[in-house]
Amino acid sequence: MFKEMLMERLHGRAAGAFGKREFCLSKKESFIKGTLILAVAALVARVLGMAQRVPLEHIFGAVGNASFTISNNVYLLLLTVATAGIPSTLSKMVSERYALQRPSEAKRIYHAALIFAAITGVLITVLLYILAPVYARMVSVPESALAIRALAPALLLFPAVAMMRGYFQGRNIMAAGGISQIIEQILRVIAAIGIAVVMLNADYSDKWVAAGASFGGVFGSIGAFAVMLFYFRKMRREDSQTHLEDLSAGEAPIPFKQIYASIFKLSIPIVLSSLAIPAVYFIDGSIVGPMLKGQIGEEHAKYLLGILGSRAQSIAGIPPILSIALSTSLIPIISGAFARKDMPFLQKQITLAMRISVITGMPIVLALVTASYSVNGLLYSSLDGSGIIALLTLGTIFQITMSTSSSILLSMGKPNLSMVHVLVGIGVKLAVSFALAPFFGIYGIIAGTGLCFLVITLLNLRSLKQIVPFSILGGRWMGFVVTVILLAGIGYGLNEAGIQLVHVMPHRLAFLITCCIVGGATVALYPVMLIVLRVIRREELESYPRPIRKLLRPLMRFAPSAAQRSEG
Repeated sequence: MFKEMLMERLHGRAAGAFGKREFCLSKKESFIKGTLILAVAALVARVLGMAQRVPLEHIFGAVGNASFTISNNVYLLLLTVATAGIPSTLSKMVSERYALQRPSEAKRIYHAALIFAAITGVLITVLLYILAPVYARMVSVPESALAIRALAPALLLFPAVAMMRGYFQGRNIMAAGGISQIIEQILRVIAAIGIAVVMLNADYSDKWVAAGASFGGVFGSIGAFAVMLFYFRKMRREDSQTHLEDLSAGEAPIPFKQIYASIFKLSIPIVLSSLAIPAVYFIDGSIVGPMLKGQIGEEHAKYLLGILGSRAQSIAGIPPILSIALSTSLIPIISGAFARKDMPFLQKQITLAMRISVITGMPIVLALVTASYSVNGLLYSSLDGSGIIALLTLGTIFQITMSTSSSILLSMGKPNLSMVHVLVGIGVKLAVSFALAPFFGIYGIIAGTGLCFLVITLLNLRSLKQIVPFSILGGRWMGFVVTVILLAGIGYGLNEAGIQLVHVMPHRLAFLITCCIVGGATVALYPVMLIVLRVIRREELESYPRPIRKLLRPLMRFAPSAAQRSEG
């Protein structure tokens, strides 16, 4: 009832006050601009977050890598639970109130969210600190308790930071959230590496060095909170100079109970939908030790867990960066088409988003998988675990399609479907891991991760096709598969040839040259083959985002001519 009343006022009073056309246009423009700002900030933050793992892997021993992996996975899972979904819900509620000229209601919603954040932050931090030794023993890495406890204070501030980001998004101040993300990661990386180096030189044990690096996350949270306070004070000064009409003045304030009910109703499905990747990595960190120590011994199980977290998960995080960014740029357009019920245009944009996610993700996956041995030798302290890196990275193509299809469902107002699919996928992950680990060890656990992402992708696509029929590549799959197989063979062959350079030059230089050769050949040949095999066609080029158009347009001379196509 309350929601219907808001929507009536939104389409009536707000449209009458500001003009319906101007209001809709500004809302659409701010939505697209905001999406791009936040996407860029998320990309920068992600790159910085991955960058810290390379020097830390050299600093830590087996115990340190395993401890840092476990603490980081616990942190990411709890951070998602504490913050995902609620900021976007808060943003929606705040923007509606300001559109209705009811700023007092917006501020009360914001205050209610901050109270919830403060309580949540304290509870999560205290519970994590108390239960850290219990969980550390459960996962057969008791040394990780120190690292988990060192990171726990970061969760004091992050729920509040998330609420402030949501409020600023509702006020169309997107830079606040983006800059806070970047500052957070910069401080976290600098502090983690700096503390770890100092403690290593002071001859602290491996578990203490890992705890010191984990404590870097606390500095990141403080930096993010400081940025949000700066923007909050700036916004408050601007509000004091701008006198907005408040149509809610004199009315009874909204009860907190009603505010929380609205927030949780909308945010819980989004939270659960966002758990796929953090939950899978948390599961891996939790089961590798207990499941493998009987086969290979506890110490070697810790070593493999460290490789999985510090090397494989870092490398596997690279392919999704570009493809998800490009496909996410289409999300506001998809959302608008769905709202207008423009099904032909919606079909075209969903097809394009999924196609871009597959096409742009695959060459990076191929390059990293075929050159995994050289990448491992170039970046890390030993060549151990190259197969782990290759298999986990191979599965990221399904992580890419899962993330893109889940984002599309959320943009179309279907968080419940996405939530159910994630829960099913996690169930598959657990079942496959427990079934295969006794036979294939850590490779069975990694296979469960890839299958989890694949199942979620297939369920998402099934639901999307029930809304609007579409096909990602249609009859072009054969050309795409041929391209992938040929390039996989070329990449593997070049890598095997390149690593022979270790006999005539320093190893890292040889690995660097090999990585450049494999990566350069894969990235150069991939678009040419897609065009030659008609996976990408000249007539659809203008529908792609600008970066892809700029790349492909010069290559279109390799496309078959109309006469060649008719003969074929």
